[in-house]
Amino acid sequence: MKSIQDIINTGKQTLNIEVQALQDLEESIDDKFAEVVNLILNSKGRVVLSGIGKSANIANKIVATLNSTGTPAIFMHAADAIHGDLGNVQDHDVVICLSKSGNTPEIKVLVPYLKEMGNKLVALTANKESFLAQQADHLLYTPIAKEACPNNLAPTSSTTAQLAMGDALAVCLLEMRDFTSEDFAKYHPGGALGKKLYLRVSDLYPHNEKPAVELNTPFQDVIIEISSKRLGATVVTENGKVMGIITDGDVRRLMSKSQNLSEITASDMMSKSPRTIAPEMLASEAMALMKSNNITQLIVEEKSNYVGMIHLHDILKEGIL
Repeated sequence: MKSIQDIINTGKQTLNIEVQALQDLEESIDDKFAEVVNLILNSKGRVVLSGIGKSANIANKIVATLNSTGTPAIFMHAADAIHGDLGNVQDHDVVICLSKSGNTPEIKVLVPYLKEMGNKLVALTANKESFLAQQADHLLYTPIAKEACPNNLAPTSSTTAQLAMGDALAVCLLEMRDFTSEDFAKYHPGGALGKKLYLRVSDLYPHNEKPAVELNTPFQDVIIEISSKRLGATVVTENGKVMGIITDGDVRRLMSKSQNLSEITASDMMSKSPRTIAPEMLASEAMALMKSNNITQLIVEEKSNYVGMIHLHDILKEGIL
């Protein structure tokens, strides 16, 4: 029975071995690596990644990373390739085969067919002397001193190195394509990440009520407006222009101080120069503005006209934190 300290030590040792694998990998980011980046960048086709076993799993992840950062890519399982999936490979596609040993039977069968098709072949392997490395047009070398597995068998350090090499390729290609956050948003429209990059104030405020009172609106009517519009505040306007804001907090503070409320109007209650935001601003920017000013509402202004209000809950509901 392993003690808690034994478990902790094994966990740390695993990480240390994999960290060492990544440090060793740094030497492989060289001229040959740059050649592969330029090959993909200048290709008129896609990147086809292939592997078997755990390498296939890593290949799938690299495909996802490339696609999401502007480099079209597909996965082709090495075993399925020779049973019809080779038809996925088109002219001008660059093929990257992942294999730690570079000598797996499926890879040995697949490589000659790829060579015959005339596609550029990149080997991503830990074995420079392997069949795959010798047959490939380009080599991405992922040296592995040992796996983190105590039996030196289970792919651990090797798959970590493969994944890191794929990330290095993707990031280099991203930068060379001048891939921006706006481009990234196009490929990630779903989920909180996408919303943070593309969701704008104009997407949210039209769904809300538009609370508004005039400067001379009586105290009682101000409370009714705040309560009925359910945004915790109302804007004070004059000819459609923003003059101030009254929040439910302002109302509570006034009620605690004043005994005679019958003669009080909106102009007596409002906070002048309230925070505003334009419709075209990102919802994430609205969130940051609310946080920095410790407020929960923002007035939406377009060409100096009051058009609506956005609440903190609108943004939180979209999953933007």
